[in-house]
Amino acid sequence: MKKIFALLMFTALASCNLNTSQSEISTDTVQQASDATYTVNTDKSLIVWTGREITTSLHFGNIYFASGQFEVKSGLISGGEFVVDMTTIDNQDLPEERRPRLEAHLKSDDFFSVESHPTALLSIISSESVTEGKWMVSGELTIKTFTHPVEFEMLNSNDGWKANLVFDRSKYEVKFRSGTFFENLGDKLIYDDIELAINLKTL
Repeated sequence: MKKIFALLMFTALASCNLNTSQSEISTDTVQQASDATYTVNTDKSLIVWTGREITTSLHFGNIYFASGQFEVKSGLISGGEFVVDMTTIDNQDLPEERRPRLEAHLKSDDFFSVESHPTALLSIISSESVTEGKWMVSGELTIKTFTHPVEFEMLNSNDGWKANLVFDRSKYEVKFRSGTFFENLGDKLIYDDIELAINLKTL
């Protein structure tokens, strides 16, 4: 009986691990940040997006930066601006032969209208210190023609500057299978919250 119980517990824990968000910040060593203006290395920086369906399935992939910089002043992240190249959005969880269809759909008017709006903008307005090397950041996210406030934690780690940001796609008129716009979607519903795990490498 004990062996059966142990096996069931192991299976449950394994299942939880499989459903862990792709956007969780890994355990990194937090480092003190010097006052300076930091420029993003666009070749090495990355955003990992995660979207979830009501069925508990999810998709995730990458988006890359066109440019970016931010300033640390008097120990706080005082400002910054990051231009995201929406044309680079891709998928990483599906088999390679199935990825182009989803990527084209994400770029279509059902989602991010990339042909009309090839970039998105994340601006940092201010921050508050949480602990040394970690801040709560206030900013604005612009997708398509819509701008809304966002708040997220940002840290300076041994593996780059990290941030986790969650935004509500319905606020940016991303309507596909959204419960905000459509009723009775059942198991076709896709949650409005999109998770972004940001890893910035600086020059």
